Amino acid sequence: MDTTLATFEKDVIEASTLAPVLIDFWAPWCGPCKTLGPMLEKLEAEYAGKWKLAKVNVDENQELATHFQVRSIPHVVAFVDGQPVDQFIGVLPEGQLRQFIDGLIPNAAEAERRTAQEALAQGRRDEAYEALQAALAYDPGHDEARMDLIELLLADNRGDEARAEVDLLSPKITQGIDPRFNAIKTRLDALDAALDLPPTDALEAQVAAHPADLEARFDLANALIARHKFPGALEQLLEIVKRDRTFRDDIGRKTMLSVFDLAAHQPQLVSEWRRKLSAVLN
Repeated sequence: MDTTLATFEKDVIEASTLAPVLIDFWAPWCGPCKTLGPMLEKLEAEYAGKWKLAKVNVDENQELATHFQVRSIPHVVAFVDGQPVDQFIGVLPEGQLRQFIDGLIPNAAEAERRTAQEALAQGRRDEAYEALQAALAYDPGHDEARMDLIELLLADNRGDEARAEVDLLSPKITQGIDPRFNAIKTRLDALDAALDLPPTDALEAQVAAHPADLEARFDLANALIARHKFPGALEQLLEIVKRDRTFRDDIGRKTMLSVFDLAAHQPQLVSEWRRKLSAVLN
């Protein structure tokens, strides 16, 4: 397809979140372009949707050519997930061209993960579950896909199944410093704690009666995290930070950071509470 500045966002940026997109900068007067262009078109048809070709006539789209610093053509730029990731100038032999393309195409597990992300974005949760399970069948060690599945299970209040999946994560995730896993662990810990806690209104009454009771505040925060009531949880955690940074080895601040990861789908909320935390720390 031909793309222009007006359609670039849809043709390249958005499209590359589903499959790699190669942009072929060319011109009608360019001899090598007449060799590379048909090769790219042939391979696009052969790969049957695994990647897409977008062509930019530099004579008609100087602004795009300038933005990508195109000084010699043909010039090919590869986009994946909305970002330029690789490029080459000139004509590659077909074998090298295939290698270049193959390096961009996700493996079967990653392709299923992308399918799950697309399905979830469109509200098709059952399809997302199926695609994530397929991804893990292709690659049981795909930690990112497994964490996608765990997050989906937690969102659907399927805590026991989520815990079973956590046990299958690799040690490099569970024993390292991975923000996504820390957020997952915070939610699971909150669910576990909530099982033995009094009702939320009783905890709120306890905090109101004894504002300096940081243990009660932390219990209330856990109860709220378990129910995805992040603003209230962050309020209690920030108060812990204000009153005593040393409480439980700075648990207030550390838990706030994990809640920020849990609430990543609410960027305004996270930004607001990051500012509040920063003000207290500074």
